[in-house]
Amino acid sequence: MGKFLLRRLAINVLLVAIAASMAYLLAASSLNPRAKYEGKQPPIPVATVDATLTDLNLNDKTPLLVRYGTWVSGVVQGDFGKMWDGGSVNKQMGQRMGVSLRLLLVGTLVGCGVGVLVGAYSAVRQYSLADRSVGVASFIIMAVPAFVLATVLAMAATGINNLVGTPLIEFTGEYNPALTGWDVFWNRINHLILPTLSLSLMQIAYFSRIQRNMMLDVLGQDFVRTAMAKGLRRRTALFKHALRTALIPSATYFAFSFGTMLVGATYTEKIFGWHGMGAWLVESIQANDTNSVAAVALFSAVCILVAGFLSDLIVAILDPRVRVG
Repeated sequence: MGKFLLRRLAINVLLVAIAASMAYLLAASSLNPRAKYEGKQPPIPVATVDATLTDLNLNDKTPLLVRYGTWVSGVVQGDFGKMWDGGSVNKQMGQRMGVSLRLLLVGTLVGCGVGVLVGAYSAVRQYSLADRSVGVASFIIMAVPAFVLATVLAMAATGINNLVGTPLIEFTGEYNPALTGWDVFWNRINHLILPTLSLSLMQIAYFSRIQRNMMLDVLGQDFVRTAMAKGLRRRTALFKHALRTALIPSATYFAFSFGTMLVGATYTEKIFGWHGMGAWLVESIQANDTNSVAAVALFSAVCILVAGFLSDLIVAILDPRVRVG
């Protein structure tokens, strides 16, 4: 298994480099940082604008490959360059990564875990009222865009708060800055509920459908019937043999679903006022900030490929055949 995982890790590192490079080249060739200085009164001298953009490695008069080489040399040393206003991309990314990772990790764990359990339960209770209800709810959630789902949840929370006459569910921002001590901790959890629900509902819907179908395929296999014929309780046979085998396709899908969650997180952060990487991406594109866009793209590529590596690890643990070679 060690050789398999090392091979996959090497491939993932290469893919991160390719994805980040393509994102930088696309951003550098399509965004126009010079527009931030045009139309000012009084007009800014062209030489001053050129000197400023050159210092930021954003000058469109510098050949694209030269700018790319400067960016790569900085990234290799851990320096992602400067923002359009002269601020440090590293500093901004350090502040925003924790916000997004907290939201993504909690959403992933809740979404995947609950989705797998719901899907397995639906398969075991095939054609029951619970199974049909889960199916209908899953298809409705999957049909609703992420930003619509987040907006509906925010409206529902507002309605509940108005009904009870107190802010029972807070959802604007990461926490209330007026609080101190342990109140801040519990307030952060309160603010985390709605954004996490917004992200995880989609994952629950996807994984419940996949896990249900995979579980149904496995339940009819001979090895499950043989396990029960040998005296194993039905619950033990289902969880120890059927569920383990049915988890393999879901583990493979995990990396792809993480990419979908990253897209959903962009809308979620903007709607709920979280200052994370997704919100920063939108702001950077609006500001024609090439270096910031490239930094967010690199972060996204790393997250997706880390998820892919974890997916490979889970598959290798669940399926011994993968470890051969």
